[in-house]
Amino acid sequence: MGKDVIVKVENMDKCFGTTVALNNVSIEIRRGEIQGLIGENGSGKSTVTSIISGMQKADNGKMVFKGEDWVPDSMLFALGKGIGMIVQENGTVPGITVAENIFLGEIEHFKAKGIVNRKEMMRRAQEALDSIGASHIRADEMTARLDMQDRKLIEIAKIMVKEPEVLVVDETTTALSQMGRDIIYKIMEQMKKENKAVVFISHDLDEIMNVCDSLTVLRDGKIIVTFSKEEFQEDLIKTSMIGREMQGDYYRSDMDGSYGEEIVMELKAVNLDDQLKDFSLQLHKGEILGVGGLSHCGMHTLGKVLFGAVKPSSGKVLIRGRELRDEADAMKERIGYAAKDRDSESLSLNASIRDNIAIGGFNRFALRGFLVLPGREKRYVQEQIDALSVKCAEMNQYVSALSGGNKQKVVFGKWIGRGSEILILDCPTRGVDIGVKQAMYQLMYQMKKEGKSIVIISEEMAELIGMSDRLVIMKDGELKKEFQRSEAPEESDIIQYMI
Repeated sequence: MGKDVIVKVENMDKCFGTTVALNNVSIEIRRGEIQGLIGENGSGKSTVTSIISGMQKADNGKMVFKGEDWVPDSMLFALGKGIGMIVQENGTVPGITVAENIFLGEIEHFKAKGIVNRKEMMRRAQEALDSIGASHIRADEMTARLDMQDRKLIEIAKIMVKEPEVLVVDETTTALSQMGRDIIYKIMEQMKKENKAVVFISHDLDEIMNVCDSLTVLRDGKIIVTFSKEEFQEDLIKTSMIGREMQGDYYRSDMDGSYGEEIVMELKAVNLDDQLKDFSLQLHKGEILGVGGLSHCGMHTLGKVLFGAVKPSSGKVLIRGRELRDEADAMKERIGYAAKDRDSESLSLNASIRDNIAIGGFNRFALRGFLVLPGREKRYVQEQIDALSVKCAEMNQYVSALSGGNKQKVVFGKWIGRGSEILILDCPTRGVDIGVKQAMYQLMYQMKKEGKSIVIISEEMAELIGMSDRLVIMKDGELKKEFQRSEAPEESDIIQYMI
């Protein structure tokens, strides 16, 4: 390739208990290049980059950065030396200001005679936000008030204020709208022009083929192959990722989009601040209903309203004709909800896989609804792990140790195991590899055929078109357009109603 190597990894191993995360991995990161990393969940992508960026240590192997041995003891140390990583999940602290998050661990730099110069810190933080194109975020705002996208933009500003020479972008674009993605793409291209290096991890094959100069495939903790830009072929990359050609349909293949006449859920003239405006919608038995739009159109709020997690200021949510009161009521009515921000809203990261799945299934394994027998609970949880092929060491493993796709399988297991008749899925395949996506899509289609009803809220047009019986488009809290599957809409037909 002829470009200078800035980071070199040699013979790296990493295990988590009995799980082999990396097996003799060697990789070179070059200046002036955007290098893609791709592979199924658990393939080792995030593990190798987290070791490079100081998040954790390898068991064996050697790293070299700018010609010298590289053994970072923390992410803050690595960032100070020139390697920054934007992590896949939430990396901000909610109870402090945006500025305090940007300069987390560095507040001392703004102290004079023991007093923090907050005005200067706010000024510098706002400059950092403005410089990446996120000037709509105020440096003095409390982080907890911001949505997932804006929190991710804060993380980007925190990294870029240090002017890193190597930037790792780990599954970040899945949390962003097109505006946020454009910010990331612009930063990556600028670093490439400045002869710096970018490592880009994504499960979106079209995206990674478009933005990357080279692409390294990992599978089961090993490097399988590295492709140059000229060698990019979608089928070849997919086969390298999963070790076989994909069998069966990816999305569903039928085009009739039929579903039952029975209305199982209905919104009537719902209003909520500026997020939902006189919003009415029906969900039918055996229907996959897609909801699309730009990130701030109100669709993510809609998901919370459908599950009873957020109460509208006016209007009604009806379940089979009866008004929905709250989340507990939703669960009694066999409704499940997978949130976009799964780590903070759908999972307890510091609990086991067993606890996360079992908490939703008391109605299935507890005697008289309250008496928990460990043997029955264990069998119930194992059934969900087996049915969804959750890759884990054992059921008592902490969820925090799982890959993004396996975390999402645990969320699905919690709701499917309890016999949910209605599923509200907000960005259900965010951070999930193509093999797991295919399995999830096939599962959704099977549930539809069983007469269950699904709402898919997504920013991915291909996903919505590929899976929905009926697709509604939202803009500024309002329903702008409805498409039937039989119409076979194209992305260009849909996008005009979103913008």
